[in-house]
Formats: sequence, C-alpha cells, structure tokens
Amino acid sequence: MVLAARTTSQILLHMAVAFTVMWAVTGSTAFGGIAALVECNVILMPLHERLWRRLQKMQATGSVLASKP
Repeated sequence: MVLAARTTSQILLHMAVAFTVMWAVTGSTAFGGIAALVECNVILMPLHERLWRRLQKMQATGSVLASKP
C-alpha cells in the first residue's frame, strides 16, 4: 500500500511540474494540461523503479552485476 501511494505521489508531482513549467513558459493552461498528459516519463517511472529494485536484489545475491575478483 505504501509503495502504491509513493508511486502515485511521484506521478502526480511529475505531472504538476510539467504543467507548471509549460504554463509558466506559454501562459496557457491548455498547453500546460497537454504537457502534463503527454509526459511519458510518468508511465515509465514505476517500471524504472521496479527494474532498479530487481537489479539491487540480483547484485545482493551475487547472481549478475556483482564484481568478480
């Protein structure tokens, strides 16, 4: 539940930043809304976090990425 809340808050924050920057640059709430909706990084963020957690687990267990002597 905490992970879902964290991911949701990250997505909302990212969209708010995209909206605010575009609105500040253009002065248009329509363009700000479009920028927030089109922001594809929002969709990729949870997948990116999941990948890094998986890589950290693999490194901790020594399966892949661990440095070899």
